[in-house]
Order: sequence, then C-alpha cells, then structure tokens
Amino acid sequence: MINMNLPEILSPVGNEEMLTAAVRSGADAVYLGAKEFSARRNAENFGLEELKKAIEYCHIRGVRVYLTLNILIKDTEMESAFNLARDAYNAGVDGIIIQDLGLARIIHEKIPDFPLHASTQLSVHSPSALPILKELGFCQVVAAREMSKKDLTALCEKAKELSMTVEVFVHGALCMCMSGQCLLSAFLGSRSGNRGLCAGPCRLPFKAENGTGYDLSLKDLSLLDYLRELKEMGVASFKIEGRMKRPEYVAAATAACRQALDKGHVETALAETLRNVFSRSGFTDGYYTDNLGKTMFGIRTKEDVVSADKAFPYLHELYRKERQSIPVGVKAKILRGMPISLTLSDGENTVTATGNIPQEAKNRALTYEDALKNICKFGGTPYRDEGGGIELNDGLFVSAGELNALRREACGMLDEIRAKVKRKKSNAVYNNQTAPPSYRQLKLVARFENAAQMPDNLEGISAIMFPLEEDPEISLPENIIKIVDIPRGIVSERLISQRLDIFKENGFTIAACGNLAAVEIARKKGFTVIADTGLNISSAQTVETLNNLGLKAAVLSSELTLNEANGINSQMPLGIIAYGNIPLMLFKNCPIKNGKDCRDCNKNSTLTDRMGIEFPVRCRMGYSELLNSLPIWLADRKNEINLDFAVLYFTKETKERASEVITAYNNGTAPDVKHTRGLYYRGTV
Repeated sequence: MINMNLPEILSPVGNEEMLTAAVRSGADAVYLGAKEFSARRNAENFGLEELKKAIEYCHIRGVRVYLTLNILIKDTEMESAFNLARDAYNAGVDGIIIQDLGLARIIHEKIPDFPLHASTQLSVHSPSALPILKELGFCQVVAAREMSKKDLTALCEKAKELSMTVEVFVHGALCMCMSGQCLLSAFLGSRSGNRGLCAGPCRLPFKAENGTGYDLSLKDLSLLDYLRELKEMGVASFKIEGRMKRPEYVAAATAACRQALDKGHVETALAETLRNVFSRSGFTDGYYTDNLGKTMFGIRTKEDVVSADKAFPYLHELYRKERQSIPVGVKAKILRGMPISLTLSDGENTVTATGNIPQEAKNRALTYEDALKNICKFGGTPYRDEGGGIELNDGLFVSAGELNALRREACGMLDEIRAKVKRKKSNAVYNNQTAPPSYRQLKLVARFENAAQMPDNLEGISAIMFPLEEDPEISLPENIIKIVDIPRGIVSERLISQRLDIFKENGFTIAACGNLAAVEIARKKGFTVIADTGLNISSAQTVETLNNLGLKAAVLSSELTLNEANGINSQMPLGIIAYGNIPLMLFKNCPIKNGKDCRDCNKNSTLTDRMGIEFPVRCRMGYSELLNSLPIWLADRKNEINLDFAVLYFTKETKERASEVITAYNNGTAPDVKHTRGLYYRGTV
C-alpha cells in the first residue's frame, strides 16, 4: 500500500545507492530518470529492468516513484519517448514529470490514467498557466524556483480551485536562469539544458561592472525553515534537487527535510553538516523571501569540497539501516494440534504464513514473551509492529528458528503483494507519421525594442512585434500586421492585463506569448495568440498541441537545426528567429545589481566572460535577460529556410542599422559584421 498522505518529501535519485539513501532517510517519494529522455542525462539513471526493481523496492516501503521524462522531444524521438512512458506506466510508476507539451498530450490521450506532472522547465511562475496545464491533463505542477511566498500562495490557491497540486523545490542547487528559458549552454557549447546536457557555464566567471566576478552563480537554495509554512500554504510536494550528487547528500537533505516537516526544526549537527558540506558558501532563501541581490550569489570553494570528504562517514550512517516506516498488525496462532500461523496486515493487504504443528514441551515451554519477541523481530525490514496478539496454548514448544522463518516468510509474502503493479496494463501505441512539409513562402517579421529604433522604410516587412512595456501609439502602414510581444517573465498578471487593454485600444489584436500564463491572459482578452520561443517548440506534436489550444502561429525553438525546423509539418504558420542577439537567459535576480544600482544602469549594461566577451543585459517589466554576444545572421541563407516567416529580432541596433539589416534580408546579402549562425547548422548533442 502506498501512503498517499501529503505533503510529501520528494528526493532525487540517480542510481541504486541514492535510491536506498533517499528511502532510508525518510523520503515519501523519489524522482528518477531512465537511460533516455531525462534532464540529467549524465546521471547513471535506470534501464527498464532496473526501473522495475526500483519501483518494487519503493512500493514495498510505501514510497512513490516519479519518472522524469522532462526534456524537449523531437519528432524522430516521439515514438520512443511514448514507448518509454507506456513501459514505465506498466511497471507501476506513480507519475511522470514532463516538459514537452506534445508528448504530454499524446500520453494523456492514450494513457489517460497516467498522472502528468508539469516540469519546472515549463517555467510556471504565475497562476494563469494552470488552466492550460489542467486542460492538457496535468494534475501537478512544479513551480518555478523564482517564486516568492506571495507568488506561491496565489499559485496554490489557483491550483486548489482547479483540483491540482503544487510541487516546490525546497533544497539544492539554484540556476541563475529560470528553468526552461536557458540557451546559454547550448549556444556556447552545443550542450542543451532543455535536452538534459547542460554544461553549467553560468558557474564560470561572468563579471558585471564592479560585480563579484561570478555574477551568474547563485548559492544553493534552502527553504528548510519554511516547510511547515509551505504545508499550510497548500504545497503538496517538497522537492530536493540533486540527481547528479552523491548518496550522502541525498541522505542528508532528505533527513533534514524529514526533521523540518515532522519536528519543526533540523537538528543542529545535521543542519551544520548540510550547510558546511553541500552548499556554495551557504544557502539562500532570497526568492521566497523576496530579498534579491548580491547576498544570493556564491560559488563552491575548495574548502567546501574538503569539508564534504570529512563528513561522508557520518552521513553514511543516516541510511545504513532499513527505515521501519510501514505499520503492520500482527496475529499469530500457536495452538495444540494445529499448524502454526502468522498473519500480517498493512491495512490494505493481508497475508498468512503457516508452519508445522507445535510439539509438546519436554522441558521449557514456549512463553508468550518469547513468542512475541521472535514473531515481531522486524529489524532489517520496512515493517514495524502496530499491535495484534498471539493465541498460545500452554505447554507447547516451537523453536526460535521456526518462528523466525515463519516471520520471514510472512514478510516476504507481504513484500510480494505490496510490490505487485495494481493497474491494468496499457497496450497503447504511437506511430510517428508526419508528412514532409510543402514549400512555404517566407515572409519577414521585425521585432523592435522601441519606437525610436523603427526605420521609416519597412519595405518587405509583413508584421512587426512590439514590446508590451512600450508606448503602443506607433504609426505603421496599413498592410503591416501589429503584434504585441509579452515578456517571458511575469511579475504581475494584473499589469500584463492592463497593458494588453492599452495595446488593444491602439489596434493590436495579436499577442506573441513565450509563457503559458501569457497565453491564458491574452486568450481571455480576446487576442489572437502566437507562440514565441519561450514555449520551446521542437516538434510537430507540440505545434499541434498549441493549435488545439487555439494558437495561430509559432516561433520555433532556437535550439533546432534548420533542417529540423524545416521538417516540422503544420497547417499553422511557423517561423524562426533569423537575425539578432537573441535572449539566452531570463533572470528575476538581475546580475548587474551586483555592481551598481538600477538608476546607474540606464538599461545598457553587459556581463563579461572569462574570455573577455561581452553579453548585453536588458530589463523587461521586472525581469532581465542576457543576450547573445553576437547576432544570428541568415540573410545569405534565406533560401534555405522553408518556413512561413523569419523574425528579425532587434535589440540594441540603431534605427539606421535596423534599416540596413532589413535591406540585407530583402536582398539575401552576406553578413557585414561578426556574427553567428546560432544552432541552425551545428545543433546540440
């Protein structure tokens, strides 16, 4: 029987020893990856047979198992990814953590009873994302780590209204960028975080003016002091980060969460060990307490590593012994002339083991106390005696060995029934059949940062995208479509809604949305919605999912190769960003503030990496973004783009430069500046 009491402590597992460490240290649930399609592809992870054994081990001990199938899936992989999900379902996995909206839709259609959990890589940081996720079949959502107490309270209230549950990261490494919105590793080294192979370049030196020198490296997160507060708020799952870490870390973090939830505090020795051994010079709760700034930043030092090595023997003790967490009722009968019997019940399952007929005692008869001692000796099992009784006739003899064997047999029977998968097997199949796209006529869309940047001559431009934070009173030729560009980071849904009203009054009827909450807000306001790159669209199945939600066009992921983008067949217009210093990271905690105040920034600052390369940083309605150091240039490769539109993404260009770029893309001109082709030809691993 799986204990469904919530909230749960959810621990990370990357191999068998980590699994043991998590379960024995007090986890209510674990999350783990298969050999494929996991956001931690460098962890050992689990093959199918290993996964089955892990599920059996956990279910015997009342622990739930969630599979992380949380990377972006390409069309060529969709069938394999679905087959993995189906096999995991048949093996008894209790839920599946998903990033890819196309895969999520297919699983929900074909295996509707499979609980879907929305990965943190779906960047859910605002309540309006939840109705869409509910519509797609999700029952639980992993909140973005950037959310404050106020934000999480609102999210939990909305989730309760929709009969959904909320999962929150409460301990572990903290990415600088909102999960799911980072392209830094992909663009710098072709190792995609959205595909499970982030190289962590943000931990290397990146310096803001007067900054720390490591201005993209945050301290580790710890919300241990707030677990009971989060419970009262309605959080259903307390998640620990760390599938790439050691078993000792998993044990320490799990035990600390267990103590924080059950006792209201963490014992001093464990708290100090966790801080000294597994942190980047301490922890931060800055997002939750809404206390952003320099104090959130930190790096892992040599001293941290040395301290960790000394603590491992102490931490290993946390999971050396089996945790006896399953209460069982015990009833035994030792009666004259009848076979001995032992019955164990966990409240749902009942098993009975029988032995030999007891002998008449020749010397010392079996006492009640001795019988109870041997029958209830549950050490080394997950069970503990919750009472019952023994019927014992006087004058009988049964050896301790026979009673021990009977107990072991009964425990084994209970193990077997608890481990059994109790759901109907799914035979669902998915055939990945996508027709090749036909030839498309490419149009140009220009995205401007402000009105001053917009050239007088917009020849060849079919539509313009204009930021929601700017003044919408702009003059355009009647034949040019106007699209409002909603930021990926949403600080205030109310402000987004108010700004959309203003844009609507000025003739904007289409909204580009890079976040699910923005999609919902824009839909409610009556805007035609197109998907922006923040939605990470990498397959025809995801396009179909968004089309089913009413979206009318999509800007595909910048992590696709050009051939992959060209190969996505859809009746919905599709495009890519074909020019510009595109956003690589999305921040709630602006790194520039490490060196200077906002009033001194003038929205024209940069971060410099260890090679001396400068990356522009720009602000957008409470969030900031790191832009690529070089612009993408595809004007001379325009004929190789078989899509409906190409976006020219202007950020720091002058009005004159924007005009030159538009002319170049009309004419197919070779680049005249240092540039990049992005990932359109080299792709990601």
